[in-house]
Amino acid sequence: MDALLELLKKNARESDATLAKLLGISEQEVRARIAAYEEEGVIRGYQALLNTDRLDTCGVKAVIELRVRPEREGGFDRVAARIGKFPQVESMYLMSGAYDLLLIVKGASLQEVANFVSARLAPLDGVLSTSTHFMLKTYKDQGVLMESESHDDRLQVCP
Repeated sequence: MDALLELLKKNARESDATLAKLLGISEQEVRARIAAYEEEGVIRGYQALLNTDRLDTCGVKAVIELRVRPEREGGFDRVAARIGKFPQVESMYLMSGAYDLLLIVKGASLQEVANFVSARLAPLDGVLSTSTHFMLKTYKDQGVLMESESHDDRLQVCP
């Protein structure tokens, strides 16, 4: 991956001046490359990575494994496009192995996610089976540890 993209993945709020200095190029070149990545659809958006365990929210997330029947002309793409339109679906991936699609779904409660799966997702034409796993705690997300490690600067004393 391009070094500029790697730096943006680590901190999208880094200034153009700092990025230019780190890469040994001009700020104008940084801005031009970012604009080109955005226009090409390589950069799809910018988001803050939140530790939701520290927020006072009652929402839940679930990982849902789907087995689907691919369509004759569209393969998995048409089914994925239909599923991707649901606002509850945060992420979706085509997978190899025992299931076809992996979804990350959000809801206000366990019951809301369960209702979404049973009433909206499972009945879709082409969906053969679902398997839902609720996320209980986030330890690491997108390469970032959610809990900061405490540093004990005291000397260790062994008996």
